[in-house]
Amino acid sequence: MQYWIACVIDRTMNGQLDDLATFVSVVEAGGFRDAARVSGASASGFSEAIRRLETRLGVRLLNRTTRSVTPTAAGRQLYESLCPALSEIVHAIDTVNDFRDRPAGTLRLNVPANIARTALAPVIVPFLKEYPEIRIEVTAEDSFIDMVGGGYDAGIRYDERLEQDMIALPIGPRTQRIMIVGAPSYFAEHGRPQHPRDLLQHRCLCGRFAGGRLTTWELEKDGEIVRINPDGPLISQPGSASDLLIQAAVGGLGLTSIFEDWMRPELDSGALEPVLEDWCPPFAGPFLYYAGRRYLPAPLRAFVDFVKRQA
Repeated sequence: MQYWIACVIDRTMNGQLDDLATFVSVVEAGGFRDAARVSGASASGFSEAIRRLETRLGVRLLNRTTRSVTPTAAGRQLYESLCPALSEIVHAIDTVNDFRDRPAGTLRLNVPANIARTALAPVIVPFLKEYPEIRIEVTAEDSFIDMVGGGYDAGIRYDERLEQDMIALPIGPRTQRIMIVGAPSYFAEHGRPQHPRDLLQHRCLCGRFAGGRLTTWELEKDGEIVRINPDGPLISQPGSASDLLIQAAVGGLGLTSIFEDWMRPELDSGALEPVLEDWCPPFAGPFLYYAGRRYLPAPLRAFVDFVKRQA
């Protein structure tokens, strides 16, 4: 047994185990650049690791084109064999955390920008104060991604955008609302819309997702749903640039559609006034979701337990 262990160590030392882990990361991310982005390493370093591994094994593992990186038949078989083994290694290392006074490590989260502000920020501060040896890496993006394939421990999304076969846990406010607002000066000059279709006659301050698609304003009342593609003098990416839309609305440039929580100070001060309120019903808040594995990494387990206690 000791001889067998020595042979395994001899064959996997000198970076080979790291190269194998790199290979798994590239397959799951679908490319060198995305895999390197998740880990914080360089794409060229990942490419060199795969070249080194292929040379050592004497077989091509990945098919590379300018648009995609996909495993060969040999690469697919290696990937499927490696995943359980690497998971067990990660689990074995992570169990050491059980002998520490406090869990430690990195927790990687993927969340939309608006959730990072309204749901995540109030939780992170007390959590990190309670667990000072845990580091949280947050990627804020609005596009729908494969959370596990992207190398994240967990994500936060709304119910209709949760990935299948995931465990979901409520986090943040249990209800939220998106409202349409404008400044008193704008209403004095242009009047107030009385029906969602009236918005087509108004100057609207719009959002555009990272993928290029303009946001659609969806309004609902008594079972009737009206979707509006607004138009106006300002377009900005929602989430991170929503403060710009709010300030433009305060300045009387037009109407905008934003989470109520984000513009609470402007609503309370009267700088912004809502319209079509009966067409803007509340909806369920976001969920923390993660893969239902046999075990959870210590930082994620601590975060899940903390969120449950805050509910």
